[in-house]
Amino acid sequence: MRRQQTIAGPAVCAGIGVHSGSHVRMVLSPAPVDTGIVFVRTDVRGVVDNAIRAHADSVSETRNCTTLANKAGVEIATVEHLMSACAGLGVDNMIVEVDGPEVPILDGSSAPFVQVLLNAGLKEQHAPQRYIRILEAIEVRMGSKSAALLPSDAFEGLDLDVTIRFADAAIGVQRRTVQLSADTFLADIADARTFGFMSDVDAMRAAGLGRGASMDNTLVVDSGRVMNPEGLRFDDEFVRHKLLDAVGDLSLAGAPICGRFVADQPGHALNARLVRALLDTPEAWRWEHGEAEETLREVAPALVAAVG
Repeated sequence: MRRQQTIAGPAVCAGIGVHSGSHVRMVLSPAPVDTGIVFVRTDVRGVVDNAIRAHADSVSETRNCTTLANKAGVEIATVEHLMSACAGLGVDNMIVEVDGPEVPILDGSSAPFVQVLLNAGLKEQHAPQRYIRILEAIEVRMGSKSAALLPSDAFEGLDLDVTIRFADAAIGVQRRTVQLSADTFLADIADARTFGFMSDVDAMRAAGLGRGASMDNTLVVDSGRVMNPEGLRFDDEFVRHKLLDAVGDLSLAGAPICGRFVADQPGHALNARLVRALLDTPEAWRWEHGEAEETLREVAPALVAAVG
């Protein structure tokens, strides 16, 4: 595998929260080994703790996004796209200061976060990365939806196989498989945008969701058509975004996973349930450490060129 990594220096980005509609400023900073990704709500005062660890133990809500909360009740929503970028690039340790209730949606994909992270630079740290090797199958179901983590002998990393099924003809049935690496994340996953249906807008707004959603940050589907003037970035952008979400949600296990993720109609709730089942079944996996022959720091210039 590889050594742990953080970013080489601070970085800033800002934008709108897709659900809150609030303008949010985010400051990313390097962190020591074994810190993990930690969100800090800088706008919250008068509480004992405003830091939120990016871990399955912190998941508080999975409706339309992944929301984390600490024991003091301080929350941060829509973490999945940033977490996916961190997992895709191998950023293990970072402090994320946010002055609002939600990570900004930016263009609805992970690509802007990738660019921010690469512009900050990636720094290898002295400690080896530990990872979770799947030894026995773990499966969860929610009605017709299913997700599983399985052992893999063919790939030393996370091997993803995702299928989605929608009645709307603009999406239909889509399936994509990806063996996760920095290169495949950039080429196949990072640019895929979140999506929603025009028919759901009123109900979401009534529930206090989607207040910042627009065609600038969301693929909008209506009666068999993609309404965004620019169209799709990929013919199967919808399933690619489900892969993106899964990479971010699975990273909340607390370490990279070495195994196969096979899912039919996954979403944040199903992903969170699978990670919880993983952590609650210690006999199905083990901790391992390893070193990579090539670090991400050595290939970062090529990655920067790949994302423009």
